[in-house]
Amino acid sequence: MTGPASAAWPARRRQLIDLLGPALALVAVYAIFAAVTAPSFASLYNLETILRQTAIVGVAALGMTMIIIAGGIDLSAGSVVAFATVVIASLLAAGVPPLLAGLAGVAAGALCGLVNGLLVTRLKIVPFIVTLGTLLVVRGVAKGLAHEQKVDAPLSWLNDLLAQLPAGRRWLLAPAGVWLMIALALAVFAILRYRRLGRHIFAVGSNETTARLCGVPVNRVKLKVYTIGAAFAGLAGLMQFSRLTVGDPTVAAGLELDIIAAVVIGGGSLAGGRGSILGSIVGALIMTVIRSGCSQMVLPGWLAAALGSETGLPNWVQEIITGSIIVLAVALDRLRHRRDN
Repeated sequence: MTGPASAAWPARRRQLIDLLGPALALVAVYAIFAAVTAPSFASLYNLETILRQTAIVGVAALGMTMIIIAGGIDLSAGSVVAFATVVIASLLAAGVPPLLAGLAGVAAGALCGLVNGLLVTRLKIVPFIVTLGTLLVVRGVAKGLAHEQKVDAPLSWLNDLLAQLPAGRRWLLAPAGVWLMIALALAVFAILRYRRLGRHIFAVGSNETTARLCGVPVNRVKLKVYTIGAAFAGLAGLMQFSRLTVGDPTVAAGLELDIIAAVVIGGGSLAGGRGSILGSIVGALIMTVIRSGCSQMVLPGWLAAALGSETGLPNWVQEIITGSIIVLAVALDRLRHRRDN
């Protein structure tokens, strides 16, 4: 095979690997844990639990995918999640209807993203520094709004978004929050694949200078992706509130690392210009499956004695494993970037 077709084959092969690689990794990780954990790991109940736990990171990862493709980063996502739970709980406690309270939580997230985008585009500050600062600012605002304590809220239908399905609704397979994540994933995929904004996001992340010379409104695109990305973090805060049933300004500390890791594991590049919605969702599932499997592992006697736990790895071991996965994902991203260049 010679000519343009042969020249295009390596690029197509890389795209196929980037697409199928995370999915195959998910299958492999699930199979390994199914073999070394209790039989309950492979039960339908645990599968539903995994999906419910994935929804929070998965929804936030949709927005983070757009940011990372555009060559940016948002370290404030975890703080935005906490801030949204406090806003929602405070409004519900004040008698605001659940729908308006939920929308206000998403809007609060979008406002945080708008501030990030303005700082990046107007002041030309590196996104890492901007969002590292707003990580602390937003967390502080959430604690101040909540008076440094949890905010109780009356029960509403928002609490059912990620609740376990009752026996009479098992036919839904997963709660509404999971289906909402899937619907949003399809919508973001359509934007990135078929809309002008999606093409502009990839162009800015691939080469910002070239994109500007081609007439792409770079600053406007960045402002949109940071605002949309934080709005998704606010929606993830709504999911988090559904699980907690309270507003907690201390929740989701470090969650931004899981969100970023999900995107990178799914084939996204921290150098920009590359990312996949399907890959990000699969990456979030991989993170959840690993955590669920680690907590249900049946340990041999000598290891249980050494770790002080008969069933499941202790939290500190799980943190080491999670951190190692994040480092490995970033290392693989750098290797992919060097290979392509």
